[in-house]
Amino acid sequence: MGQLLFFSNNKNKIIEIRKIFKKFNLKLLSLRDLDISDEPAENGRTFEENAKIKSDFGFNKTGIPCFADDSGICIEALNWKPGVLSKRFLNDFKSTESCFRSIIKSTKKTLKLKAYFKTSISLTVKDNQNLIFNGKIDGKISVQAKGGFGFGYDPIFIPKNYNKTLAELSTKEKNEISHRSIAVTKLINFLIN
Repeated sequence: MGQLLFFSNNKNKIIEIRKIFKKFNLKLLSLRDLDISDEPAENGRTFEENAKIKSDFGFNKTGIPCFADDSGICIEALNWKPGVLSKRFLNDFKSTESCFRSIIKSTKKTLKLKAYFKTSISLTVKDNQNLIFNGKIDGKISVQAKGGFGFGYDPIFIPKNYNKTLAELSTKEKNEISHRSIAVTKLINFLIN
């Protein structure tokens, strides 16, 4: 497999994934490389369904083997939501900071601090043939947002056995433990074997 398309317009995700791929000498294309800007509606009920919608769309549009991920945070104090609606949930607030304040307030009120990030990757190499790779990282919600690295909910998530948020870890440190790198490593192991 000479080329592989990563179906994402999220530049932070693309940078993160490219760093992981660099070690394996696999050529990774992004939507920007192919000048594609349209995306399908992510109306799946699970991370796996949304990833599959995107990887199928990318494969059908380009004919290039394509993978896509869907990721989100699940928070105990919010009944394990927002899950697949993580991006929309964040965008429903005036600012990222107000979203974080709301989540931290809920965890303090309920005393439920647990949370986890999950990533599902779908790889499409033929019409309607998908392979799914999952990654998950457990942790808890911090008492305040901290850190300048990462993106999304990283500033309020402390991975298990750590005392720093994901946003306080360098990209290299994050890539060693993150939900996305776990799923991507499974994908890469499949591709190189």
